[in-house]
Amino acid sequence: MPNPFPGMDPYLEGPLWTTVDNNLIEEIAWQLAPKISPKYLTLTNQRVMVATPDALELSPPGIRVPDVGVYDTGGEPGSATAMATAPLVMDALLPESMTQTFVEIRDVAERKLVTAIEVLSLSNKRGEGLEEYRQKRREMLASESHFLEIDLLRAGERYPVAGVLPSTPYFVFLSRANRRARVEIWPISLDQPLPEVPVPLLPGDPDVQLDLQEALQTIYDHYRYDQSLNHSGTPPLSLSPELAAWAQERLQSVRRS
Repeated sequence: MPNPFPGMDPYLEGPLWTTVDNNLIEEIAWQLAPKISPKYLTLTNQRVMVATPDALELSPPGIRVPDVGVYDTGGEPGSATAMATAPLVMDALLPESMTQTFVEIRDVAERKLVTAIEVLSLSNKRGEGLEEYRQKRREMLASESHFLEIDLLRAGERYPVAGVLPSTPYFVFLSRANRRARVEIWPISLDQPLPEVPVPLLPGDPDVQLDLQEALQTIYDHYRYDQSLNHSGTPPLSLSPELAAWAQERLQSVRRS
């Protein structure tokens, strides 16, 4: 089944997202590369952060209920060396290394970083990884490079702006190097396609367009995300009653067609 939603699929906002954001970054690079060649290079780069995974990034929690009885420690059942088993065993959330991929556009002549493009993960938006990503963002905003931040996750902190953002679930933020005091914002509703957004280059060169819906649809079909998602249940992060009703109606409509 193709993506049953016109834009973002909220069922992706869970354990699968760690794969989705990397695949989406790769597809963004593939889409942009022929548009800006030969003057610019489109590169994917990686950084490693150490943080405790967000609970939403994990598969269904590893909960195991031990067998009823005693835990064999080498003694006879009922002896003084026998110990009662714990009633519940769960996976501990421990810090681990996480690899994050992002896009860099560099000019061929000097290899200067012109534009950086981020697709946010849950660990960028809350928990231990939030402060590390805030610092990364601050460094970008203090540089001479353009910065495009794609936020397709409802949970966690948004790009900092003065004022109140609309109550839409998804956003794209663009900070141009020559207009740091202003940020261009694309609010995205669940019932609309992801937008085409401009990717700025060096002065004198026009922006190129990045079609986010095309990028998402390409990886959705290529990696068959529909086979990994349980659309008969609820999304990993619950929707408002209104959006939940709309989503179920949408899914039923797609199943009938």
